[in-house]
Amino acid sequence: MSAKENSIDGLTNLKIVQYPHPTLRHKSKPITRVDAQLKHIISEMFDLMYEAKGIGLAANQVDLPLQMFIVNVAGKRDEGEELVFINPVVSSPKGTDEAEEGCLSIPSVGANVVRPEQVHVSAYDLSGNEIDETVEGMLAKVIQHEHDHLHGVLFIDRVHESSRHQLEMELADFQLQYDQMRSTGEIPDDAAINRRLAAIEARYCA
Repeated sequence: MSAKENSIDGLTNLKIVQYPHPTLRHKSKPITRVDAQLKHIISEMFDLMYEAKGIGLAANQVDLPLQMFIVNVAGKRDEGEELVFINPVVSSPKGTDEAEEGCLSIPSVGANVVRPEQVHVSAYDLSGNEIDETVEGMLAKVIQHEHDHLHGVLFIDRVHESSRHQLEMELADFQLQYDQMRSTGEIPDDAAINRRLAAIEARYCA
C-alpha cells in the first residue's frame, strides 16, 4: 500500500485525541479484517498508551472507528501482560465498586465512578484466538472503561450528579482549546472527520 493511501486513511502517525473530539462519541463498528496495518496500529497504540502513562486505550481515542482496545494494568512495557480485545462484548455484571477514574483523552481530570465489580468479557485477540473470561478488580474496571469508549460513552457520563459542576468547569477548558484548534484548521470539520471514519470502516468493517 502506498504512503498516499495510508495518509488518506489516516492510519499512520496516530495520536490520542482529546475531548470533545467527535470520534470519542462515535459508535465503533465490529472489525471483519485483520491485516499487517492493523497489527502495526495496535503496536502504535501501546506506544502511545505507555508514553501517556495509561493502562488502557480504545481505538476511537486514536481517531479510529474500530471495535478494539488494548490493556496492560501494569502500565509499563516490560511489566504486566499486554492484552488486545477485538469486537469485545461485556456481560454478566456482578457486585458494585466505586473508584476514581481518569482518561487519556481528558488528561488531568478524574472523578469517582461506580461500576460492577465483576464482568464477563468475550472478544478476540490479535491472532484470532477467542477470549472468554470472567474478570474482576482493576482489570474489570479497565475493560468496562474501554468498552464504554467503543460505544461513545466517556467516564464523565457516569459521574454522580454531585460531581458534575466541578467537572463542567474543567471540561470547559478542553472545549475552548478544541474550538481554537478547529478555527485554525488543525482539527478538520465534522464532515471531513466523518468521511475519514467511513473510509476506515469500509476497509476494516465491511
